[in-house]
Amino acid sequence: MFASLALPSVDETLWPAGEDDSEDRGREDPVAISFDERPDAASSPSRSAVSTLSASVGAYQNDIESVLITHEQIQGKIEELGQRISEDYAGRDLLLVGVLKGAFVMMADLSRHVRLPLEFDFMAVSSYGAATHTSGVVRILKDLDHEIHGRDVLLVEDIIDSGLTLSYLMKNLRTRKPSSLEVCALLQKTGVQQVPLDIKYRAFEIPPVFVVGYGLDYGERFRNLPFVGTLRPEVYRDAVS
Repeated sequence: MFASLALPSVDETLWPAGEDDSEDRGREDPVAISFDERPDAASSPSRSAVSTLSASVGAYQNDIESVLITHEQIQGKIEELGQRISEDYAGRDLLLVGVLKGAFVMMADLSRHVRLPLEFDFMAVSSYGAATHTSGVVRILKDLDHEIHGRDVLLVEDIIDSGLTLSYLMKNLRTRKPSSLEVCALLQKTGVQQVPLDIKYRAFEIPPVFVVGYGLDYGERFRNLPFVGTLRPEVYRDAVS
């Protein structure tokens, strides 16, 4: 349903379709972000965030088309996920594994909401290169520093697109025999998943559009934006997709 909709301008705001009121503690019910539920543009956080971008990185002002998820929405959901993780992993040997580079911002914020002793490790993989769509070809650029045999591992991802990269990582990590292996993702794109995935903690579902900010980049830029947004098409028009 999302693919046929035009991207909004900076005067249009994209709001969560609803908050999670599920009683199920097994799998996280994410907030769905759509392009068809917008308040009046005059009170738009999207307009406010882009027009005041100079407070963070003013050089990006002309590159951002719209704000998909505001900083406040992200922080509220990250706090909720941290509370759930704290409950689910109480008394267990938790290792957070961040997938570089995109997940480093989320992992830092998330860890501060997990009220448990834990350890950190990181993996770096490549599947996008300079393109705006994943190629599906995964290369491990940095492996874990810790052994995970017998440990409770929570893999922290920035975004799930086709799912091919995450599927490869999960298969790779399972061969190392962790006690448990789950995924916490900031974003999951709808309608593009190519493999079945079981995501226990997921903050937001978004349309299949290219997004930047809050750790996500295009050509290594835009990671330090405090929100998740879309780029103007001319910014990545010449990208290899």
